[in-house]
Amino acid sequence: MSTPNAAAGACAQPQERGLRIALAGGGTGGHIVPGLHLLGCAGARASVADVVWFQTGRAVEQRVLAGVEQRLQPASLERVSLSLEPEGGGAPSLGRLALHTLPAVLRARAALRGHQSQVLLGLGGFTSLPAVIAARTLGVPVALLEINAHAGRATRWLSPLAARVLHAWRTTLPAHASERDLWIGPPLAPEFTTGEPTPQVCALARAQLGFDPARELLLVAGGSQGARGLNQFVAEHANFLVLNGLSVLHQVGPGRMHEAAAAREGYRAVEYVHDVAAALRAASLVLARGGASTLAEIGALRRPAWIVPYPHHADRHQERNARELGQGVRIVQETQLGLELARELLATCGPAGRAQRARMTAALAGVVPLDAAERLFHEIQRLANPTLSTSIPISRGIECP
Repeated sequence: MSTPNAAAGACAQPQERGLRIALAGGGTGGHIVPGLHLLGCAGARASVADVVWFQTGRAVEQRVLAGVEQRLQPASLERVSLSLEPEGGGAPSLGRLALHTLPAVLRARAALRGHQSQVLLGLGGFTSLPAVIAARTLGVPVALLEINAHAGRATRWLSPLAARVLHAWRTTLPAHASERDLWIGPPLAPEFTTGEPTPQVCALARAQLGFDPARELLLVAGGSQGARGLNQFVAEHANFLVLNGLSVLHQVGPGRMHEAAAAREGYRAVEYVHDVAAALRAASLVLARGGASTLAEIGALRRPAWIVPYPHHADRHQERNARELGQGVRIVQETQLGLELARELLATCGPAGRAQRARMTAALAGVVPLDAAERLFHEIQRLANPTLSTSIPISRGIECP
């Protein structure tokens, strides 16, 4: 494999025209949203000229990335599919990897050369594999972002090929971290960096969403693709919650409206919440899965939450993610969902639970750094241009910034 300096021959680096970056990640919201947050930070908006994004081609990418090309203008963006996963997602077999990796590497090489990419950021998932290999063969420097509190296979497999491994949570830092491993925090979009909303802001957000501003609001978020267990629980108990004074905004997931409760005043089901920041500001309590980006947004806006981790991950990374928010969240197993939990949920989310929610909110103060997207972008810049001076302090190893 060639060295990073070989990129000057294989891929020209026209610094005067702005930064040209490649992203690799897709298939789930967790492998997409951090890249969106990176591109939305002030540094990227001012400096990025060109983006090529390697994805899987799954429908979730069209939904989460809707309108990103327009928001990036005048920078250009191309999406390139490098699907190694079987239809419907999931880990590919060794046979599928053997069959599809080489063609995907060649496709990634052609895109990197065509875009003259200066640096590649792997966001997780199997799409990162051919993209990272292609970048290394061209001498394009590679960074990996580990967004979960337990390192995924992409990070474990590909970290030897990376110049930087950037960690959203301290728990994934190696025991003997080197200069290559940096803790930056989870990247956030600007709308999540405003801190805890005031009661007046919460009430206004509820009114803007069409809910009674005087009623406490439960936000149910099952992730970008929904969660059947949460949907069943809410469908069974929505009437109980609403009749006892709560409003409920229920994100069921795409194609899952049949899993929602019957429509009634005070309850609304939607396939997808597009303005997550507004919904979080409106919420008195959040009931959600434990995706890393969701938890980062909950922590940044200091919204008390009950987290129901996806129960079938072998590494239980959603539960580990939730533990990073400490006493600001309550972890509930899916097997606990039932009438008794609905009663506890009503007590916590309703007026009687204000003191408890205030304690949870206070526990979230300072848990999530608000400048991680800028830190991430600064490291990307430094890889693309090693002579760039360091103006943003980065936490190396286990030290705090």
